[in-house]
Amino acid sequence: MNEPVIELLGLTVRFGRRDVLKRLTGRFESRSIGLLGPNGAGKTTLIHTLLGFHAPSAGTAKLLGREIRGETRWIRRHIGYMPENEAFIAGMTAVRLVRMMAELSGLPPKAALERAHEALFYVGLGEARYRTVESFSLGMKQQVKLAQAIVHGPQLLFLDEPTNGLDPPHRQRMIRLVNEIRESGTITLVLSSHLLRDVEECCEDVLVLRDGHLAAACNLEEERRANKRLIELEALGDRSGFEADLLELGCEIATHGNGRLKTVLPEEVGVRDLYRIAARHDVRLRRVDFKRDSLEDIFLRAMEGDHGGL
Repeated sequence: MNEPVIELLGLTVRFGRRDVLKRLTGRFESRSIGLLGPNGAGKTTLIHTLLGFHAPSAGTAKLLGREIRGETRWIRRHIGYMPENEAFIAGMTAVRLVRMMAELSGLPPKAALERAHEALFYVGLGEARYRTVESFSLGMKQQVKLAQAIVHGPQLLFLDEPTNGLDPPHRQRMIRLVNEIRESGTITLVLSSHLLRDVEECCEDVLVLRDGHLAAACNLEEERRANKRLIELEALGDRSGFEADLLELGCEIATHGNGRLKTVLPEEVGVRDLYRIAARHDVRLRRVDFKRDSLEDIFLRAMEGDHGGL
């Protein structure tokens, strides 16, 4: 059995008297994991703890099967990190910065320089690699941050708000790069973002944090597949008999007023049956829509639910 990408074992992090992360527990095996939550939910604290910046107050966690306590050198060699905030050194060129980060990750100087050039060409900064980083636009700075995160060929890559502040063209470029990294099959990635669209476009699994708790964890495609029989209807007329027949067929029904209702169809019941039953009861169906559960639905349920931690 493969080791999970991330395993949380009652992970708790306390700052002063306040628990910022509260007994997080779970195994996550996907090659692309999205981390969601409102501001202050604990997303960046979780990443920093997994990277060894904060010591757990209780519990622990594993990355790729390695327990995070006392593994600073291993993390530096095998994990890449693109931070949300800028951390550049004044006067340093892009190639020099990325080379330095490669050396800090354990590469010898010659290999670090070669990989720095390769990484900067990969992210689209080959022509600008000898310019100082402070002369770059915001989009170019984000590309430098990605280059330094992948320069040493990590097994696991953490991306913290990679599209933050980017205009649409630069955002599209960043999402394309992230998806290329994911599809290469050599790097597992964890993407933290407040933008649901980024996670939906790049990730297979999603974790939702709320107030330091793990409020939801699911595989997006499995979640959608489980809801593929969910249909929204708008029905005009006396619906009592119509709804009674649907219930008898094994459908689940939720009514919303103004003739609107949602129903989950059993496998043996099709849309044609809905029209047949509606005609029998003189009910007119104005709208019949298949509904795929969106990431927004999953996120909002996590925010509204009463989660004391999973």
